[in-house]
Amino acid sequence: MKKDIPFGGDIFQLLLDATCRFFRQVKGLIQEQFNKNIYTRILFTNVTAFVVALLAMSFLAGLVVRQVTYAQAEQELLRKAKRVNYALLQQVSPAGEAAGEELKRQELLKFLADTFDTRITIFDLGGTILATSAEQEMIPGSKVEERFVKTLAAGAAAVTRAVDRETGQPVFNALVPMGKEDEAIEFGILLEAKPASLDLALSRARLYLVVGGMFILLVIIILSVYLAMHISRPISRLATTVAEISRGSEVSPEEEPLDEIKTLAGQLKKLALRHRMILAESRRTEEERARLFAEISHELRTPLTTVQGFVEAIRDGMVQDAPLRERYLDTIYTQTLHMARLVDDILALSRLESGNFTVEKIPLDLVALARGVATSMEGAARDRNTSLLFEKKTDSARVLGDANRMEQIIRNLLKNALAATENGTIRVRVEAREGEAILAIEDNGIGIAPEDLPHIWDRFYQARNRPDPKGSGLGLVIVKKLVQLQGGKIDVESRLGEGTTFTISFPLLDQSE
Repeated sequence: MKKDIPFGGDIFQLLLDATCRFFRQVKGLIQEQFNKNIYTRILFTNVTAFVVALLAMSFLAGLVVRQVTYAQAEQELLRKAKRVNYALLQQVSPAGEAAGEELKRQELLKFLADTFDTRITIFDLGGTILATSAEQEMIPGSKVEERFVKTLAAGAAAVTRAVDRETGQPVFNALVPMGKEDEAIEFGILLEAKPASLDLALSRARLYLVVGGMFILLVIIILSVYLAMHISRPISRLATTVAEISRGSEVSPEEEPLDEIKTLAGQLKKLALRHRMILAESRRTEEERARLFAEISHELRTPLTTVQGFVEAIRDGMVQDAPLRERYLDTIYTQTLHMARLVDDILALSRLESGNFTVEKIPLDLVALARGVATSMEGAARDRNTSLLFEKKTDSARVLGDANRMEQIIRNLLKNALAATENGTIRVRVEAREGEAILAIEDNGIGIAPEDLPHIWDRFYQARNRPDPKGSGLGLVIVKKLVQLQGGKIDVESRLGEGTTFTISFPLLDQSE
């Protein structure tokens, strides 16, 4: 026996584990189907909600129907009990002992019991049964239940409900005092009924509810499928549109009837537009990078070729003359400086265009700054027999900017003016008008040709009458970037053979700030 117990426990554990695995698999399958697509989600949700609602309605409907039917049965049985009391009062006395009266009472009770489909019992205040419609089932000295005696003693009509122990069916009992209302209560009339049609009515109601529910369920399934298709169709089209956009195609989403889909389509249009802008910017950046590499290669090839040729000539002993060798070395040195300056300017421009370059904006006086830079370059102007004049038309021109970068801007423009002007005049003018500080650098040098003027802001561009053949062609590009980083604007006016004027404007700093 001890060996059988663990064996039985093992079988039970195996069955329990198998059942758990089965339910987990069913649960996983249901979750997988539920999360598969919008069709299954809507269909599963609606069907589940309807089935739960149908079960709840069936339970509540059965409960309500049962209670209503029971209440009607109780009222009907109480009405029958009162009619039995009236019929007995009209016919015989319950205490009659004559053989004729006993026979008439028994026949009346049977007639009333058959008519009302009930069992009728007459008893006294002691609970002893005096007469009954089922006389063959009566045992002499039988009594009714004590609760009926108490109810009769209270003098009120009552209806009670019980359950038959053998059949499990409900049994209704109606008790009324026998006799007239103004008479003393001596006897009671008890009616017992078993409404056999109640379960049939409930079963029929449930059948109607199930049949109607199945029809409604079919309608819900059809509506759910239609709704899922109506929702998923535009989403599928939008998914196709997104796929087309990801492949680089320009696709315009169609107008959709639903507000949510319209919003999604609008966002998709914005995404498509942004995607095209990013692609265009990427292509432009790639083209700009390729062009920059080509320009850098072109700019570095000439000095490198010169240096390489002179170095090979010196190394091969082809240059024996000392003055010629010195001139070659000077050229190599000059070209090396030019390449170093070119690389520095390229790095500076790369930092400016990458967006990682920042300037420190602090209040500064443009008048004092411009005067200081002009004063420091007077010696270079004298070497070219050029007058460098500073003019101020305002006592103070306070702006927000980086002093070092602002000085770099002015110095680069003055270098360009000096390179283009010989035996002439350069004017540095600072004024304030209409909320702006204006810095103008004007020269009467060689000027810029009209066809070259639109291209002076391009990288590596050199005018045909360029004053500094050793320049990198990046100076003005760097100047413009630095001006823009400090919130300013730069313009140029020039006439060939008459001179050039660069004008820079910055917002004036409010005195309160």
